[in-house]
Parts: sequence; structure tokens; C-alpha cells
Amino acid sequence: MATTKAPRTDSATRQTQLRLAQKYLRKADPVIGRFIERRPDFDPYAWIEELPPMDLFGSLLFQIAGQQLSVAATRRTLERVTTLFGGHLPSPSEVLAVDAGELRTAGLSWRKVNTIRDLAERFTDGRLHTERLVKLPDDEFIAELTSVPGVGPWTAQGALLVALRREDVVLPGDLALRKAIRNAYRIDHLPNQEEVLEIAEKWRPYRSLATSYLFASAYGPDDDV
Repeated sequence: MATTKAPRTDSATRQTQLRLAQKYLRKADPVIGRFIERRPDFDPYAWIEELPPMDLFGSLLFQIAGQQLSVAATRRTLERVTTLFGGHLPSPSEVLAVDAGELRTAGLSWRKVNTIRDLAERFTDGRLHTERLVKLPDDEFIAELTSVPGVGPWTAQGALLVALRREDVVLPGDLALRKAIRNAYRIDHLPNQEEVLEIAEKWRPYRSLATSYLFASAYGPDDDV
């Protein structure tokens, strides 16, 4: 069963929404406001556009591949997986058509291989259905996916952000985000997930945009804003 892609807004609408969100965040949080002022042309989706084209299943594969790995290591693994499937991320049926050992050779641990194949089986037999999942509220989406062994909140939240581009997503367990928050907010320790969520509460309903600014700060010149 092929998975469908979530609908995307056109460029003009996206820019209008971005300006409204930036205006809101400037008032809600001076720290994020300084990031916005310093990067007026910031594109929160630029890093996503650099990834291989991916639908919901592909984004879940991407997130699972990246569990407990650095960004660089994840990219290398993703390149090997796409090479295995002729230059693209596989569909659920394509995953099930290859021997599990080939996925392991591509750099995925056996635990990740088993999780990806389990997801592929569920998307193929209809236990998971993209068109239904994309219509679910964030909390229900996360709850349904995290019922699959090997899929945790971080993986499901990442799929919401990458594949569905939901506006109010934060990844409190992400190490890079926690480090970026520590630096941006001058915290003397690495914040835990509860502290991240407390800080992020003021960003609602635009937590995805604030998160994108902080991710960018971790890899650019803005870390000392």
C-alpha cells in the first residue's frame, strides 16, 4: 500500500503564516525574538528541503535511523539506505521485499531493522493508514505511533515536524535542542525534558518555529545570542 504525502501550503501562504508566527514569538519570548531579529530571512524548512523526499513512512524511517546517532551519522546511514533502494527512500512494500540482512548492511542496527519492518507491515496491512494518521491531532498521532515497539515520542514528534509540518511541535528529548536551549537561555545545566516543555509553553501555538530557530543556532553563528 502506497503512503500519501501530507498536503503542503503554497509559498505565499507559508510566508504569511511565517510572518504572523514571528510577530507572535517576538512578543512571547525575547530570547526567540533576538533570533528572529538577527535572521529576518530565516527559512524554518530549509533543513527539511535538504533531506531526500519523504512521505510519512519515509520520515519515520528517517527518525528511526537517527535514534541515538549524530546528524552526520544519520545522513550517512540514510545515504546507504537510499542507495539500496535505487536512490530513494523505500515504501513499506519495498522494505518488506528485501532481506532484513540488507537493511542491516546499510548501517541499521537489528533493533532498528525490526522496528522499520514492523512499521512496514502495519502500513501494508492497514493497521496504520497515512490518510487517517495525518488527520489526527498531534497527541493522538503520537499515541498511535508510540504503540509500535521501538517508536518513542521523539520519533513520532519528528515525523509530525518533518512529514506533516505541524506548527506546534517540540522535541523535549532531543539532545541538540536541549543544548541549544541551555546556551540561548544561559542555563547553568543541561535542561531536562520537563524544563524544555516549561520554556516551550510560551511559544504555543508556534513551538515548531521556535524549535527550528534553536536547532539553527546549534549549527550556526547565533549560539551566543
